[in-house]
Amino acid sequence: MAAKQSAKAKAWVIFDRIVALAAPKGVHRNPWIKSPDGQLRFEPDYDTLVKLLGVPLYLKAETQSGVPALALDVWLSYELRRAGFDSDQAWPRPVHPRILPAPVAALLKSLPNGLRATLEERVNKQASISGVTSSSASILGKNYFKQVDVIITDWATGPELLISTKRMDSSYGKNAPNRVEESYGDAKNLRLRHPLAALGFVFGLRSDILQKEPKTAAWLFDLLAKLGREDDAYHATCLVLMEYSDDAEIPDTGEERHAEGLPEPGLASDKEEDVPAPTPNLEVDREIERLPKVRILEEETPEDLAPGRFLAAMVTRVLGATPVDVHEEARRRRASPEFR
Repeated sequence: MAAKQSAKAKAWVIFDRIVALAAPKGVHRNPWIKSPDGQLRFEPDYDTLVKLLGVPLYLKAETQSGVPALALDVWLSYELRRAGFDSDQAWPRPVHPRILPAPVAALLKSLPNGLRATLEERVNKQASISGVTSSSASILGKNYFKQVDVIITDWATGPELLISTKRMDSSYGKNAPNRVEESYGDAKNLRLRHPLAALGFVFGLRSDILQKEPKTAAWLFDLLAKLGREDDAYHATCLVLMEYSDDAEIPDTGEERHAEGLPEPGLASDKEEDVPAPTPNLEVDREIERLPKVRILEEETPEDLAPGRFLAAMVTRVLGATPVDVHEEARRRRASPEFR
């Protein structure tokens, strides 16, 4: 009898199908837009975001499962691929394993067909291979390892982009101060060791805070904006304000559980991970049709926390800190925007 799949494994099947449908045959639409007045902006794919955010609601995935916040990670890595970064560069990858170092990916691609198929089968069937693959990554900061949710890195360059995500769907007055305090400490830890990396923070927040605790919302918005303006914190911060019905709310079971103990350099422990089970696309498509409706409240989001502004800042900083012959596709896309 097959082992029961975790909520995260079930979620990955739906997440992967959503992003695959959003980029047919791996072709991503250029997110850069230039308006008639010459303003260049990054236009996020909110249609894909709301589907991804519906997955944890559909699965009734509790907060400790990590699935609610994972929806944001999947979307951010998808947006980085839209910006022109390769699928092996931006982690989590759109296929298992989610963390695959670039030299390993290059080695697999260079092998003869038979040997490559054998090694790929082993890599794809195992939840993780110590020191090689993982479902999440930890980066050494000034004083301690920090699990980072969305990453662009390579052994030749070191970390180029580090984005941490948090999500809060309830208990705002109780949880908000802890989230902000943790985030500020993490920013200093990472920034001091990796000053050239684009460092960002994305906060997913349910919109009912605006009605239930408006003062907490104003306080939180203000602190999030300040985190993106200080010299020793994040280069940019982002707010994803989510609206969905009470019928679809997520069970609040406390903080997401992370692996205990000191992780290996560059990799986090995967003891509790399992490999997503193969599922026919038609079956997954039917599940996608049943996803609860989510709406992003762009009009209620402060301009300096807007997702488009955040993504533009992250991509621009990565390109600005590297030579012109690095990330050529990302540079080409930014230099060739659509006109609207």
